[in-house]
Amino acid sequence: MDITDIKTLYAYNRWANQRMFAAIEPLSESQFTRGLGSSFPSIRDTLFHIVAAEWIWLKRWQGASPTARPDAEQYPTAEKLKSFWESVDQERDSLLDGLDDARLHASLAFKDLAGTPYSMPLIELMQHLANHSSYHRGQVTTMLRQVEAKPVALDMLYFFRDVPHQDTRQRA
Repeated sequence: MDITDIKTLYAYNRWANQRMFAAIEPLSESQFTRGLGSSFPSIRDTLFHIVAAEWIWLKRWQGASPTARPDAEQYPTAEKLKSFWESVDQERDSLLDGLDDARLHASLAFKDLAGTPYSMPLIELMQHLANHSSYHRGQVTTMLRQVEAKPVALDMLYFFRDVPHQDTRQRA
């Protein structure tokens, strides 16, 4: 895997997040916040987890190691969560623009939220986050069905059909 592959992976991540946020726009507040008994209680809480994790990992990739998650109470609505995600996505785009294969394959030292130090290749951390976000978007899809809302297909195959492969680098 190289920088082109990572940029494609994050172009997919953006596409999937955009589709997910579009799918939740029609939800009522009750549907958005209803406890559904998943990994996180509600669609809102699951979305916050996705966005907060993307923020935490971005900060680590930039050389900082956050000691706490963002405050969920600052993002009570879908609109506020989407705005937070868009800011993280734009900041990540800047990081991706400055990456090369050497930096991508170099080890990155960071600390987890408890302060435990780790060091891993940046490429593995970036693959992990994209997979993490996909996993939880799948949960949101199930939760949308549980609140009788319309889910949206988020498989990477649909991304490749929707966004011609040669265009993925331009979108990353």
